[in-house]
Amino acid sequence: MANYDKMQEIKEFDNSKMGVKGLSDSGTVTIPKFFIHSPEILSDLKPSPNKTVSIPVIDLSSVSDRREDIVKQVREAAGDWGFFQVINHGVPVSVLDETIAAVKAFHELPAVEKAQFYRREEGKGVMYTSNNDLYRSQAAAWHDSLQVWMGPVAAPTEEIPTICRKELVEWDSHSKKVAEQVMELLSEGLGLVSNRFKELTFAESRAMVGHIYPYCPQPDLTVGITPHTDPGILTVLLVNQIGGLQVKHGDDGWVDVKPLHGALIINIGDFLQIVSNGEYKSVQHRVLANSFKEPRISIVEFFNLAKWRDSDDYGPLPELLTDEKRAIYRDFTQQEFIQNFYGKGLDSKSLIDKITIA
Repeated sequence: MANYDKMQEIKEFDNSKMGVKGLSDSGTVTIPKFFIHSPEILSDLKPSPNKTVSIPVIDLSSVSDRREDIVKQVREAAGDWGFFQVINHGVPVSVLDETIAAVKAFHELPAVEKAQFYRREEGKGVMYTSNNDLYRSQAAAWHDSLQVWMGPVAAPTEEIPTICRKELVEWDSHSKKVAEQVMELLSEGLGLVSNRFKELTFAESRAMVGHIYPYCPQPDLTVGITPHTDPGILTVLLVNQIGGLQVKHGDDGWVDVKPLHGALIINIGDFLQIVSNGEYKSVQHRVLANSFKEPRISIVEFFNLAKWRDSDDYGPLPELLTDEKRAIYRDFTQQEFIQNFYGKGLDSKSLIDKITIA
């Protein structure tokens, strides 16, 4: 339409602070035009036809007795899939269920109550918003988010919405323990000492994001989250039983991730691919728009290093490099990392593409 003003529509939507939850609750049968994605994105939006292939599931019970075997499983999963689920990770199922219920309860608050948290100040504090890259992306995605920074400078506890405050603070503690355990296994998988990643503060910068994917009336025209890779070190993901997450895997194409009650999903970020000199892989993933009346809930905790090197740059770990195994990525600065993420919408491996040595 000649008179369509995309930016004006985006601003009106953003200023309404209603989010996609508000659009869904309104009973609309058509989505706004700025949510409609390109034909390239829309061409294969469907569940995977291959129901026999899925990401690895790793049992962390008795890790002290079976450590060598579990390290091998984690290394292979991180190097091939970039994604895996962990079970018997030490977090009570009741805590998982309570965390999901608390995030869902926040998103189901009346719009006027949620509006007080609605803002676009990324990188700190508490932020409720729809699409953190709303003004940077080619098209919006059908989800809303509550973002809470947990480190290195934690959001003041009193700023976290009361309805989910206790659960999110507790969840941060649990997810950090899981991440640190997995990082020990990943470190050992590279032949390093188990606490190497902890020394490098790989779990100290943490942002928790509670997503809701409400019912979408036109799921064939948009996505829940666009295809992307995570930019940081490691991601710990807790989801309810509504599917939609897909991982891209070689000749298998897009593979559905079947939620396992009581499990946590782990995935490798671009940063870890770089520091491991390509031994571990960050992998493209996406979420389909939700066609179910029940909302999909996911709680994502992103882990990144808190303290940059004294030289203010980072790259493959020197202890992984030899004359036979040279660096395949150049060093990059913190500023380059930040500008690459916040300067555009979600994408896949754009920093890796920039720093790969030809």
